[in-house]
Amino acid sequence: MPERVKIAVRSEVPSGAGKVVVALGRVLALFNVEGDFFAVDNSCPHRGGPLGEGYLQGQVVTCPWHGWQFDVTTGESPLNPRHRVRCVRLEADGEDLFAILD
Repeated sequence: MPERVKIAVRSEVPSGAGKVVVALGRVLALFNVEGDFFAVDNSCPHRGGPLGEGYLQGQVVTCPWHGWQFDVTTGESPLNPRHRVRCVRLEADGEDLFAILD
């Protein structure tokens, strides 16, 4: 059964920014795309770079280690759709953000 875990408060992640969060031992990258929030696994599939510390432009994050890019809304790489990161479903309750983990 999926578990709902509080991971942040909306005000902790400014628009156009990301943040690394931990939920039940799973490290996630949380992003604010113009007021909409998205989460993906924090580890870049190339070499494990921290996506939550990457540069967010629009809805695409660039890994700070080697420049791999991922659309945070789909997890797919815009440069090579075979490469992707796992997305995590989020729910909001007022200002609180929750990850829904399987």
